[in-house]
Amino acid sequence: MIQLSGKPFEQTDLWPDGSTHAMIAQSLMDDPDIHSYESMEELQFELTFRKNIISSAELMSQGDARFETFAGSVGNPDYWMMTTKGAFQLRDDVEPAAAIRDIFKNSSLYAYECATAMIMIYYHAALMTIGEKLFNQLFPNLYLYSWHTDVDLGVQSLLTKHLIPGDVAYFNNPDYHPETPWWRGENAIVMGNEMYFGHGIGIKTAQEITDFLNSVRQPDSTTPAALINLVARPSIKHLAELSKLPRGFNRGYKPQHFIIHHNKTSISLYRYLYYVYMGFSR
Repeated sequence: MIQLSGKPFEQTDLWPDGSTHAMIAQSLMDDPDIHSYESMEELQFELTFRKNIISSAELMSQGDARFETFAGSVGNPDYWMMTTKGAFQLRDDVEPAAAIRDIFKNSSLYAYECATAMIMIYYHAALMTIGEKLFNQLFPNLYLYSWHTDVDLGVQSLLTKHLIPGDVAYFNNPDYHPETPWWRGENAIVMGNEMYFGHGIGIKTAQEITDFLNSVRQPDSTTPAALINLVARPSIKHLAELSKLPRGFNRGYKPQHFIIHHNKTSISLYRYLYYVYMGFSR
């Protein structure tokens, strides 16, 4: 359900029939949970951001980046320094926007696992939505590893059965083969029209993804792979607020999320946040 300025919003004729904006707006309206916006501008920002997530996923699917474990991750050395943990650390002499664009432009120079791929897509969508100048201002110290993000991207894990285009869904494969632990699951962008994009699998239906994961289970498995009721979503409203700030603003010190180098490919955001919690608890 969409609320605009505190009132139910059900207009569907503001966007062309069959357009991505209309599809996303309809999905927001169909959600039993309330999506509240202070203005039409704020709603439009969310629709545009989610459309750019889908476009970024399509662009990645058309590229030549390989699926890899953290140990095998590689990036263009002109933009990224690869750490011993398999993380992408932004070079000091390049701009964040240029480095994110290069992941998609020179995709053959890159290899990464599927959670990192989702964050790359979210950063690319943010760049497309807010523009290069603000992107460079907000994200000067990019560090790409699994689900770790800058606080201003603010990706959250939510329990829901309603998937909105631009969400990241998770296909869990609990009985994965021990020789291929990277198929313990698949993070996948919700593309709309019952399609999903997962790095290493491509743009497929939910059935096609679960069929593939089932094909790489343990031989004696009794638990099939399944799409679970957990999604990852960026804090789009937060970015919308930041986009209204005057250019050149100085926020001063910005604390960042704790990083957990877990070395487990293809985990959900929920699992990553559990590792973060356990790291803080020790």
